[in-house]
Formats: sequence, C-alpha cells, structure tokens
Amino acid sequence: MTEKEYNECVTNYADGVFRFIVKNLRHEEDARDVVQTAFEKLWRNRAEVDAEKSKSYLFTIAYNAMIDHLRKIKRIYLQEDFKDETQVVHKPAHNAKAVIHEALARLNETQRSLVMLKDYEGYSYEEIGQITGLNSSQVKVYLHRARLQLKEYLVKVENVI
Repeated sequence: MTEKEYNECVTNYADGVFRFIVKNLRHEEDARDVVQTAFEKLWRNRAEVDAEKSKSYLFTIAYNAMIDHLRKIKRIYLQEDFKDETQVVHKPAHNAKAVIHEALARLNETQRSLVMLKDYEGYSYEEIGQITGLNSSQVKVYLHRARLQLKEYLVKVENVI
C-alpha cells in the first residue's frame, strides 16, 4: 500500500470505522482512541497490506482494538466496589432511537459487533467472518441469536413505554 492509497483509505473508511466503534463502545473519546490506534497500526504495516483489502484489514484491526479496550475497561470496573452514595436517576421517556440503543447495549460485545457490521455497515457474512475471525456459519448463528434477543427486548411493552 502506497502513501496515496493509505490517504484514500483514511478518506473513504474513517467515518465508517468510527461509526462502528462508537456504536459499540458508546463513548466518543474511547472510540476516537481506538480508531486512531487502528489507523496508526495500518500505517505501520502499510507495506504488507494489499490496498484492495485495506477496508477489511482496517475493520479487523479496529475490532480487535475495541475488544482489547473493552476487556481493559471490564477489569477496571470489576475492581471497583459499589458505593453507598450511588444515586438512582429516573429514566426519561423513551423514543425509538433510545430503545434501540438500550436493546443493543444488552447484547454482548460479539453480538453487538455482528449486528453493527451486518445491519449498520452492510458487510456480507464472509466479510464479517474475516473481520471478527469467525467462520460464516458462526456469524449467521451468532447474528440470529442476537436478533432474537433484540426482538425479545423490543416487543416487551414495558421497554417501549
């Protein structure tokens, strides 16, 4: 991959990668860090990367960086104790977008990533398999289970009202 091809990759895919990561992490600053790390790694390895496969390579790097970030965050949260002064905040009335975000948040990282890659980014099962390291059968099964969980959550009246 040449410098020009790298710059085209940044121009063409930066928004999609950021959108994918921020939807999964639900934190813009963390998503920016993960995306920056992915592009930095792509830059360092540009000599070995085929320009035609740069999109899938970039999403794979970003996906793996996101998983590493989530694992790191979980370790930090598990070490913290609950505090007595934790306040309960009343939830505002839901709109459709908020309900969908809440439903997605209930999925595990793998399921959420698969839904985002397939339904938001439009990747094929094979491409998702390359990005996540799963085979296409596993992608289909995990995606089906994720959609069932989403459906189960979204059809409950108490979750929508």
